Parts: sequence; structure tokens; C-alpha cells
Amino acid sequence: MPERQVAVQAMSSRDRVLTALDHREPDRVPRDLGATRVSGVHVAAYGRLCAALGLPERDPIVVDFSQRLARVDDDVVELLGLDVGGVEPAPASTYRRTVVDQGADLRYVDEWGVGRRMPKDGYFFDPTSPPLAGVTGAAELDAHSWPDPLDDGRYAGMLESARRIALDQGRAVYVGSICSGLTEMLFKLRGFEDGYMDLAADPDLARRLMERVLEIKLAYWERALDLLGDLVDIAGEGEDLGGQYGPLFSPRTYRDLVKPLQAELFRFIRSRSNASIFLHSCGAIRELIPDLIEIGVEVLNPVQVSAAGMDPAELKREFGRDLVFWGGGVDTQHVLGIGTPAQVAEDVRRNVAALKPGGGFVFSAVHNLQANVPAENLVAMWRAERKAGEYRR
Repeated sequence: MPERQVAVQAMSSRDRVLTALDHREPDRVPRDLGATRVSGVHVAAYGRLCAALGLPERDPIVVDFSQRLARVDDDVVELLGLDVGGVEPAPASTYRRTVVDQGADLRYVDEWGVGRRMPKDGYFFDPTSPPLAGVTGAAELDAHSWPDPLDDGRYAGMLESARRIALDQGRAVYVGSICSGLTEMLFKLRGFEDGYMDLAADPDLARRLMERVLEIKLAYWERALDLLGDLVDIAGEGEDLGGQYGPLFSPRTYRDLVKPLQAELFRFIRSRSNASIFLHSCGAIRELIPDLIEIGVEVLNPVQVSAAGMDPAELKREFGRDLVFWGGGVDTQHVLGIGTPAQVAEDVRRNVAALKPGGGFVFSAVHNLQANVPAENLVAMWRAERKAGEYRR
């Protein structure tokens, strides 16, 4: 006798996400756009998305200045059925961003002292001026003007935002970190040349810098988690460990220098919260996934399916019992921005079919929706997900 197909009763957004995080199948795959700074939408693409949805024209509100990400408005949340909302810290109250017009480009210095530049015909600000390049000793590192993680302005509005998402909208709450990952901050502060030389030839200096960043992260998470309490469902960190074809540095270096510090960070978050621990890492990181699971990572993003060894079906089969995959819904590198709507829809169907069985999957694109994505591809992505993301019994 053929199995009877019965639709599961619709759930609230938060229950849907929590069910997926618990590796069980909800009524449909949860959806995320804009809850994190790594699953957002560029302001240019956001305007096209709103127009495609038949919504009034608007001036997008930028929520991530360097990446030029738009705030996802409530009417878009409702139309797309988005299940997660994000809460992020603000810069310290003492920080003032000053954008300088250099003729061909715009520049500013961020809160960490990193100089950033965007060509006037560009799409986002790249870090270009590392403030600690050329530093040779720990004393110079310690003398750097480090941000204050406990500045009151950093937490302004976080509790109100979390309550609105959880209590008024019934969505799951994602809380982001104070800064990028430990190695990412090493490269931003030291520059890639000095940063890689540190990892290879002066690991004590690299460790000293990453330990300083870790101290700031721990102080931030202690206050943020105490402030938000049980409203936090997902605690997000980032650490780009992979390139297109493999890890950005040797697994041995990762295990000797970075992994112990990450483990301390995740233990601390776990000791103060029941939130699921979310890690963003682009690239070909399959070789490092067992290490990430070992130190407490529960949710992996963005699931870069176009990188070497990152086939979604293989990842689900090998690691699906331990990891929730948040992302991987459509390839932004080769499909979403330059493919046809039919190719986008097929990519969504294939990836969702691989990642959704048994729960443990939250749909979003592989990283942020970039400025080059045409409106018809955005529509094709969401239409395909609506069909592919349903669970049936």
C-alpha cells in the first residue's frame, strides 16, 4: 500500500526553526534572509526584490555599512515567510564614522582602526589599511587602541529588538558577534602578508593578537547573553577557514593555534546560554568539519556548495547527524547572479532535496545576495524554495 501523504500542521516561525535545529522535520524548511550579516541582501538587489514582490519603492536602510546590506522590512518578512530575525551590537558610543571622498573612491576607518575603501562605482568597502602591519612585538600589539566591548552604546536597542522578533513576531532570534573571527581579525589588523607570516614564523605573536580579540569577544558575549537571556535562540560567530579548493592555511596550524581559542569561546557561550552555536565559514572546509563539531559548533553556514568537497548531499550524509546546515540553498558564485531563472530553480531544488531530509536545515543562499542578482532570479529562488521546502508525511 502506498504511504499516505499528509501535510504537517503549520507551525510558528520560532517553533519551525527550533524543530529544525533539533534535527527534526518541521512543516516546512525554515527561511532566512537578513537575520545575519552573512545571509543578507545588498541594497541594490533589495530594491529589485521589493519591486519584484510588488511592494512600494523605498530607500533601503543600510544595516551593515561595509557590506552595504539592507534591512529586510516587515512587509518583505511577511511576504517571504521569513522565520528568523537578527540582533547585532552597535559600535561603541565613542566611535564616529567619517567617510572621506578621495575622488575615485570613498574611505573610512572602522572601530578597530582598519582603513576601508570602496571605489565610487563599487559595491562594498574592503579592508585596505591594516593598523598593525609592521608590528614586531607584543608590546606594540597591547598598545593598540582596542575597542571597548562593554561600552553601553554597543547594547542600545538589543533587548528591544530581540523582544520584538521573539514576542511580537514569533520568530527565532539570532544574535551576532562583536566582530569577525579570530584569524579574520588577524588578517584585517596585520594585513595578509604579516598575518600569514605570523602563522608560519611567529605563532606566538599571532596567538597573542587572537587572544586579545578573544578577550573582547568573551566580554561582549557575557554581557549580551546576560542582557538577552532566553530570547537568544542562535549565537553566531564567524571564522573564514576555507578558500575555493581547501583550507586557507594548514589544518595543523588551525589545530595548534586557532582551534583551542575557538573551543574556549564556544565553551563560554554554551556555559551561559542554551542557544545553538552558529559558525560562518566560507570555502572548502570539509577537512576541518570534524574539528568544528568536536569544539561545539552546531550550525554551519554558508555551506559553499561550489567549493571543493562541499557537495551538499555528501555533507548531509557525513555530518547531518551533528550539524545543522544554514545556507547552501542556491549557489551565489556561479548560478544566482549569472544563471537563468530555470537554472536557479533547478539549483534550489537539488540543494534543498539534499539538505532537508530529517530536519537540520535552514534555507538561505550561499552568503549574501549580491548586487548583480537580477529580479527574475530572486523570484525564481523563492518560488522554487516554496515548492521544494515542504515536508510531507
